[in-house]
Amino acid sequence: MVSDKHLNPASDNFEARPHFYIGQHDSGRSETLSDGHYSQVLNSGFNFVTTPITNPHFHQRVIDLYKSHVQRRGQWGISGTQKGNPSTPLPVVPTLTDKDTSYFPSHYVGNMVAYASPWIDLCSNDALISSISRQVLNLEVAYANFCGARGIIVPGPRDDAPRGVLQYARAIQEAFQVATRANLIIHMPMYREPGLEEKSKTLSAELIEQDGQKSGAGKEIELFSAWDSWHTIRSVCNYSVRLFVAVRIPRRLPELDLQERWFAEPLHYLTIDSSAFQTNRAGHPSLSKYHQECINRYMRLKNVPWFILSDVGPDMQALNDMPDPMAVEFPSLAEANQALKENRKPYMPPVNPYVGYMRYLERQQPPFSAMETATLASFQDWLQSPLQPLSDNLESATYEMFEGDPVKYDQYELAIEEAMKEWRELKKPTSSAPPGAPPCEDLVVVVAGAGRGPLMTRAIRAAEHTNTPVQLWALEKNQNAYVYLLRKNKEDWGNRVKVIKTDMRGWEGPRPRDYPDTITKVDILVTELLGSFGDNELSPECLDGIQRHIARPHGISIPHSYTAHLSPIATPRLFADIGTRVANDPNAFETPWVVRLFALDFVCQKGVPGKGRFQQAWEFVHPVEHTQADDGYDFAADRHHGARLLAASGVGSMATATGMNEHNTRHCHLTFVCRNQGVIHGLAGYFESTLYASQVPGREKDLVEISILPDQIDKKSKDMVSWFPIFFPLKQPLYFPRDTELEVSMWRQTDDTKVWYEWVVEAFAWVGPNARIKVGASEMHSSRKVACMM
Repeated sequence: MVSDKHLNPASDNFEARPHFYIGQHDSGRSETLSDGHYSQVLNSGFNFVTTPITNPHFHQRVIDLYKSHVQRRGQWGISGTQKGNPSTPLPVVPTLTDKDTSYFPSHYVGNMVAYASPWIDLCSNDALISSISRQVLNLEVAYANFCGARGIIVPGPRDDAPRGVLQYARAIQEAFQVATRANLIIHMPMYREPGLEEKSKTLSAELIEQDGQKSGAGKEIELFSAWDSWHTIRSVCNYSVRLFVAVRIPRRLPELDLQERWFAEPLHYLTIDSSAFQTNRAGHPSLSKYHQECINRYMRLKNVPWFILSDVGPDMQALNDMPDPMAVEFPSLAEANQALKENRKPYMPPVNPYVGYMRYLERQQPPFSAMETATLASFQDWLQSPLQPLSDNLESATYEMFEGDPVKYDQYELAIEEAMKEWRELKKPTSSAPPGAPPCEDLVVVVAGAGRGPLMTRAIRAAEHTNTPVQLWALEKNQNAYVYLLRKNKEDWGNRVKVIKTDMRGWEGPRPRDYPDTITKVDILVTELLGSFGDNELSPECLDGIQRHIARPHGISIPHSYTAHLSPIATPRLFADIGTRVANDPNAFETPWVVRLFALDFVCQKGVPGKGRFQQAWEFVHPVEHTQADDGYDFAADRHHGARLLAASGVGSMATATGMNEHNTRHCHLTFVCRNQGVIHGLAGYFESTLYASQVPGREKDLVEISILPDQIDKKSKDMVSWFPIFFPLKQPLYFPRDTELEVSMWRQTDDTKVWYEWVVEAFAWVGPNARIKVGASEMHSSRKVACMM
C-alpha cells in the first residue's frame, strides 16, 4: 500500500464549521474610504471592503483624451467611419497623479481589495477604446500592486462574443507582467442573468452608444457561456496560479451541473448582490434554501471562498451620519459613567442586517462530518506520488497512518469471520496436516505483507469470535517491520504467530508445527495490497507469486476480487499545480497521482444506460485458476530465489520480456456522454473490492465489500478513508462542445520487470442522428518512466 491512507479522524472536532469572511462592496463608491469611514464599515460587521483604484477625475481625464484624439483625427481628415492610415499613432494614457486616486499605501491596505474601474472596456470593437482600456488597466493594476494590494478584482467581460473575450484575455495576460506580485481575480456572473452585471456604463456605452448599452432582453440565455468566457481567459493565461475567479451569485440559481462547474474552479470570492436577497415575514433579508445549499457546498472547499456583499449598505451618506468612530472607541467620562449606570456599552453600532443574516447562515451550516475533518481537509487536491511498496521499505509512521482507518479493518475482520463460518458449514478440509497424516482441524491462515500486524490482529479476533482453531503465519519483507512483528507476537499475540521475513513471492510455503519438515498449503490467504486503482500497487503480481500455496479447490483469498473504475473530470487546480512541477519533474503529466479529489467537476452524465459516470475498466480475481506458473514454470518464485531467467515459450508483448506476466495486462475502451460543453484535465481512478463472496449455494450475492467509488462508498464502506482516488492527468486540457461523447482508452502494460499505464482520450460530437465527428483528442500518455517495479 502507499501514502494514500491517513490518520484516524476520531481526534478531530466534528462540531467545527467553516468560517465566513465577509466583505462590503458599493458599486457607486468612487473614492477610497477614509480611516474613519473604514472603521465604521468594520464596526457594522464586515471584515474587509473593496476600494476603487482611481476616481472620477481620472475617468474624466480618459474621456477627454479619447475626445481630443477623435477631434484631431477629424482635423487630419480621418473620419470615424473611414479606416484611415493604420500607422496613425493611438493616444497614450498619461501616468496617474495624486488627483487621480485617493488610494494610497496604509496600515490597513491589506484589508482592502482593490477593484479595477468597471468602465474599462477591453472587449470593445473600437480599437481606440480597447487600446485606452488596456492602458488604463495596466496603470491601475501596477499602482495597486505598488500600494501593496494582495488581490485585484477585475470586472469580467460584459458579454461572451469570442472576439471580445479573446481581447480581454490577452489584456489580462499582459496585466500579469505589470502586477508582478498581486493576484488577479476576474469577476464573472455564474450565468448571464439580466441585471447581474456591473451597473456602470463602459467607455463604449458612454462614448459611442449614447443611448446606453444594447439590451439583452428577449435573448435566450446560454447557461454555460459565461463559464466558456472564463475558460478562454484562464487558458490564454496558461492556468496562472495567480489567476482566480469571483462568481456573482444570481437571484435564480441555475442547474446543479453549472454550480458544480464553478465549484471546480479557483474560487476566491462569492459575490451576493442585494437583489439576490428576499425579505422574510419578519422583514429581514434572507436567501432561498437553494442559495443556502449552494453556499454550504462551496464552503466545504479547503481554501474557502470569501463573501462580498454588494450594495447592501452602509453607503456614504449613512457613513457620514454615523458617530465619530474615535468617540465610539474612546467615550467621554460622562458618557462612560452613564453607560455604566444603564448597564450598557457607551455606543453599540448596529450590525448590518445582511451581515447579521450571513452570520446566521454561518451558524446553521452542517458541522463537519467524519470525512471533512481538518486532517482530511488538508489533503484536498494535494498531489502525492504513489510509493512503490515492492521496492520501498515503509517507515513506522506511514504504517501508523494506514492503521488509523477502522472501517477497512472492520470489513476485513468481517470477511475473515464469514470465511471461517462457511468453512465449517461447508465441511471443507484443512491443510494443517500433510497427506497421509492424521487430520487436523486447524485452519492455516496467512497474512502476507503484514506490515505492523493490524490484519493479523483482526484474523486472531475473527478466530476467537468463531471458535476456529488456527495456525497463523505473518509474512513481511521489510526487515524493520519484521522486528516490530516479533515484538508484537510476544507481547500481544502470545507467540501464536509464526513470523517470517520474506518476500511473499519467494516464500516456500507453510510448515506445520507438528510436521516441520513438510510443506503444506494455505487455507485462507489475507492481503491488503490494494492501491487507489486496485491493481496499481501490483497486487496481481504479488499474489501470483504466493497463490500457488493456496489449497485447491477450497482455498480462499481475501480479497477475492477487485475492479478498477474511471471517470473523466475537470480539475483546473490540479492541472495548474502539475504545471508548476514540470520544470523539476518532466514526467509530472505522465505520473498517476494519488490525491483526495475534491474541487472537481464530473463532466459526464449520470444515469445513461451502459455509459454511466463511473465505468469499470477491468477486474482481477484471486486465486487465479490457471497461469503459466501452473505449467511447470514459476517465474515469480524462481526470480526471487536468484535463479537465472530462463527462456519461456514466446516473448510476450514487450521486447526482452518472457511473457510470464502477460496474463496481468489489461485494456479498456469506455464511452462517456457529456450533455454540456466543458473541459477535462484528466481521469479519476477508483476501485471496488469484494473481500469475500459467500460460497454457500443460494447465498452467492452475500458479499463483504469495500469501495472508494463516490456513488458507492456510503453503501459499502461508509467513512472509509484508507484510500484516496488516483488521477491520470492530461498534458493539455481537452475542450469539448455540448452533446459530446468522450472515449477513453487505457492499457495496463508490463515487461516482466515493471508495470505501467497508458491512456488517451478522444472527443466526438454528434452532428446528426447517426453521424458524429472527432473534435479533439489528447496525446498518448504513458507512465513507463515512473513505472512500479516488480
